[in-house]
Formats: sequence, structure tokens, C-alpha cells
Amino acid sequence: MPIFLLRRLLAAIPVLAMVAVIVFALLRLSPGDPAIILAGDGATPEQLNAIRASMGLDKPVMVQFIVWIGHLLRGDLGTSLISGLPVAGMIADRFGPTLALCIGTIVIAVALAIPVGILAAWQQGKLLDRLVMAASVVGFSVPGFIIGYVLILLFARWLGWLPVQGYQPISAALWPFIERLILPTLTLSTAYIALIARIVRTSVIEVMGEDFIRTARAKGMTEAAVLIRQALGNAAVPIVTIIGVSIAMLIGGVVVTESVFNVPGLGRLVLEAVLARDYPIIQALILLFSMLYVLINLVIDVLYSLLDPRIRY
Repeated sequence: MPIFLLRRLLAAIPVLAMVAVIVFALLRLSPGDPAIILAGDGATPEQLNAIRASMGLDKPVMVQFIVWIGHLLRGDLGTSLISGLPVAGMIADRFGPTLALCIGTIVIAVALAIPVGILAAWQQGKLLDRLVMAASVVGFSVPGFIIGYVLILLFARWLGWLPVQGYQPISAALWPFIERLILPTLTLSTAYIALIARIVRTSVIEVMGEDFIRTARAKGMTEAAVLIRQALGNAAVPIVTIIGVSIAMLIGGVVVTESVFNVPGLGRLVLEAVLARDYPIIQALILLFSMLYVLINLVIDVLYSLLDPRIRY
């Protein structure tokens, strides 16, 4: 196992290097000029040239890339072109809200999807199973921003139970922190509840036809014990896979959700950086997200061997 982990970590280095090259090239080749955004439409060519020189954008693209890689290898993510603040500090300030939103989303999705998927598998072909499958199709098909606006209209505007937007750190007060995360967490978790529930249902149904399930029933084991201890335990590998994929997919989902609910997280930072053509922030965030993908896949592979002793690396 240690050799496998070392190999996977070493294999991630060329992947991240390729991501860095592609991201840098695409940002420089795409239309848009941060100097124009910073100076405004009324700026003279001389003013624009001066701003580009101060940002280092007047140098050849290859020189800009070498300078950026050199700073990156020293642990320096650069400085924002628009605000002038260190990119690492900006990411650290926005990391907390996104982490809270992602943890809440995964906890809700797993806590609801697994029992719902098991019940659907147990009632295969019956009314409950059909209702679950219909709800999962709707939950996975409807865009997140529509679900968010519906929840805002229902719980914030009509009932007045929850705030519409904003974020409160947990260090200030616990309940304001929780109540401002309820709506964005429910919005973001809807698609993942539907996705995980479908995979749980399918995996449990496949296992329920195995011989050891019939043996467990013949020995007098209750149906609940058969479903949870036997079927769910042996269907854990694909379920863990889809949970890991869902965690990775959250990176894209938080951009929309944080924009709808005005949560000052990494998703909002990505959107603001793209609109402002703030190259250092975009590059740093994409590299960070790529590293998270690699780590999530590595954790999933390790869990495979723990859940199924037959899997060895």
C-alpha cells in the first residue's frame, strides 16, 4: 500500500503540470484584457500600456509562464491583478464558507440517499420504488439555480423561516451560521441525493440476487439485517465510488449555488476572477481544484481495499 500511494502521488505531478500549462495557455489566448477592466473604457492607450507593464502582461507569454511557474514552485500563488492582494490569502479567506457548504451537502446527501436507495431496492417494482425513481430523475434534471429560487420563494419569502442570502461564520454564533447554510445546502444536495440514491438502489438490487443473501434469509436473519449488513455491505464499493465522484462534482456546483445565495466562498471567487480576467486567481483555483480531484480519487482507491479484501494494489 505505501508503494501504491507513493506511485499515485508521483503520477499526479505530470497531471498537475499539464493542467497548469493548459490553463495558462487558454487564459492568455481567450479574449479579454484585465487592463481594460481595471482602467475602464475611457482609458488612453498609454494608460493601458502602463497598467499592462505594471502587471507584467507586456512580456512575452513564455516569459510570463516561466515567472509564474517559478513563483509557484516557491509556494507563491501570486498577487491578484485587480485587488493587489496575495492570492493565497484570498483563497484562505473564502475557503471556510465553501468547506462548510460542501460538508453539509455531503452529509445530507449521504444520510438521505442511502436509506432511500435501500428502501427502493427492497420495494423493487412497487409504488415506493417508482416514486423514488421519479423523484430522482426530477432532482437530477432540474438545474440547481431553479431549485434555489424555489426554496427562497417558499421558505424565505412566503413562510419567512430562513434568511434569503448571506453567510455568518460559526465563530460569531452557531444558529445564524446554520440557518444561512440550510437553503444553499438543500439546493446543492438535491442532485446528489438523486444520484446516490439511484446507485444505491441499483447496487443493492444486484447484490440481493446473490446466493449468500438467500443463505442469510434461510438462517433466519431479519430482512432489515439482510439489507443493511449483507446487501449494503457488499454493495459498498460502487456506493463509495459515487460518493467520491459527488464530492468532486461539488466543485462545479458551488459556483452556481454560492452566486444564488451570495455565499462568499471559492465558487464566488472563481466567478469574480473570471469576470475580471484575474489570471493569478483563476490559475491558482484551478490547480487547487485539480489537486482535490487527485486526492479524492486516491482516497477512493484506498477505501476500495478496506471495504473489499479481495482488492489489492
